[in-house]
Amino acid sequence: MHPPSPSHAGPFALGTFSGGAAAFPGLVTGARVRDLSDLVPSVRTLVEDWDAWLPRLHELADEADGTDEAGGTHGTWHDLAELRVLAPIEPGQILQSGANYRKHVVDLVAAEKESVHGATPEEARADAEKMMDERIRSGVPYVFLGSPRAMCGPYDDVVLPELGEQHDWELELALVIGKPGRNIPAEEAMSYVAAYTICNDLTTRDRLYRPDLKAIGTDWFTAKNADTFLPTGPFLVPAAFAGDPDDLRITLRHNGVVRQDESTKDMIFGIPRLIAYVSTTTTLHPGDLLLTGSPAGNGAHWGVFLNPGDVLEAEITGLGHQRNNVRSAP
Repeated sequence: MHPPSPSHAGPFALGTFSGGAAAFPGLVTGARVRDLSDLVPSVRTLVEDWDAWLPRLHELADEADGTDEAGGTHGTWHDLAELRVLAPIEPGQILQSGANYRKHVVDLVAAEKESVHGATPEEARADAEKMMDERIRSGVPYVFLGSPRAMCGPYDDVVLPELGEQHDWELELALVIGKPGRNIPAEEAMSYVAAYTICNDLTTRDRLYRPDLKAIGTDWFTAKNADTFLPTGPFLVPAAFAGDPDDLRITLRHNGVVRQDESTKDMIFGIPRLIAYVSTTTTLHPGDLLLTGSPAGNGAHWGVFLNPGDVLEAEITGLGHQRNNVRSAP
């Protein structure tokens, strides 16, 4: 069993759970979970018809005591504390935004200008800030694909792969698409968001660049897609309950030490621009997962990386909490 998450925003959230048998989709209301497998096979099915299901989910949440006026039961209810919490959804595409937090990118650029070009700290930071202003004005997001096979639950162990040593964390706000669209205008983009969740996009830094293929550059597949390298959840919180996605607090603790603590307002490209950009290349479908980037404070910044026995604790305002023990591969 896994510990229950702190309360989420709104009257209900969605998740995927196991009570020892097959996994099932569930409606979370406080400390109770309504098994939805008598209605749908998965959370993905709900998201694929989101506008139709959302009113029904409100009705089911109102029945959280499990009985009607005549004493009849409404479905099967469980105590959250007695369930294993799995990754909340099996996504279609996983789209991941890189270099999308201003302070994070400014820190990286300034450090390079100091070490490589000999700039003073003040000069380096001023130049980096100007670059970010220009990027916001005329640039576009940087997005790549991740593998659903890297996902694990919010309380599962993170298993470090045998190759590489610089295993790093990157906590991110993620959104779930709720209706299909292509070439979506930025001013309409938020209507395509069904829900939000938490993802920790782990990376093996010393496997990110290929010395044998310098002209190609980064190897995102190898560095980011090891099994368990994308803890996700605990829940999907409907967009209507999540508050302002441009002002949510992202906090990560590594062995009890706060390493990331930033507001999503520091994003370079906000959610509307991210959705508009990716939809010029790929048709978005319900259930697609879009990660919005990670703020400053990853392990590379601190000179600290993950080792067996470490503990990662992560949260985003209103979306719940993750706790992952780190261990080596068997």
